[in-house]
Amino acid sequence: MSQVLHTPPSAPAPPVEADLAALAARHGLSVSGARPTLPEYIRQLWARRHFITAFSTAKLTAQYSQAKLGQIWQVMNPLLNAAVYFLIFGVLLGTKKGVPDYVPFLVTGVFIWTFTQSSILAGTRAISGNLGLVRALHFPRAALPISFCLQQLQQLLFSMCALAVILLCFGVPVAVSWVLAVPALVLQFVFNAGVSMVMARLGAKTPDIAQLMPFVLRTWMYVSGVMWSIEHLASKHSDWPSWVVPVLQANPAAVYIDLMRFALIDSFHSSQLPAHVWLIATGWALLAGVGGFIYFWKAEETYGRG
Repeated sequence: MSQVLHTPPSAPAPPVEADLAALAARHGLSVSGARPTLPEYIRQLWARRHFITAFSTAKLTAQYSQAKLGQIWQVMNPLLNAAVYFLIFGVLLGTKKGVPDYVPFLVTGVFIWTFTQSSILAGTRAISGNLGLVRALHFPRAALPISFCLQQLQQLLFSMCALAVILLCFGVPVAVSWVLAVPALVLQFVFNAGVSMVMARLGAKTPDIAQLMPFVLRTWMYVSGVMWSIEHLASKHSDWPSWVVPVLQANPAAVYIDLMRFALIDSFHSSQLPAHVWLIATGWALLAGVGGFIYFWKAEETYGRG
């Protein structure tokens, strides 16, 4: 008998990648670590707002937990800085001449500048300093720089209580204009958060930036009118090029300091703050806040890798 040979049926062809992608989509699967769309990213971030506030509060509580004076250092640090600046700039260099209420002027500038400085420094290390958290849990990474900025805002609010006492001790009364401090702080917070997100992305890729930032921020502080009045100094240097003073006044750190000084001090002297200062402050907040958020989001899937 002749033997009949039967060939086994051929195995089905493996599905192509498009079929697998369609199958995953039907069952709600997505690529692990893929960057969500911008609206979805914002929704995820909002859903974790309670985590952001709790994380910032916990970091603030733990910041001085080992110190004997505890949370008092939240106020003492900027006050000690203000005392040093008063001695060097106000007394030795004479920048207090011609500036009314120089101590409230100086302390306000130091407190507001410290808010921006600390937010940016914390943002620079937001990803690189929390790699364990970033790699262990899935959440929108923008929550980290935002929470650090919120931590610095909470610390500033403690300092503002001491600032109010200083203003009253130096004869600056409570005024209706003090309520303007609220929108000024909101704009500054948005600006700080945006810059922090930019620095968080840069710091995640190049951690050495964190070592450079204190020098950059110190230079920025010196040109922001923290210890001296830009207008008063410009009046004594008429030989300056015409563009110098407008550039210094448009500096975002100087703008937010000016807003707070007007709200708390300058209105007491019936001085008027030009309306365009609020427009500049809003413009800086939108530019940094929106631009920084999008810049950070574009690299969402790269954080924690490598």
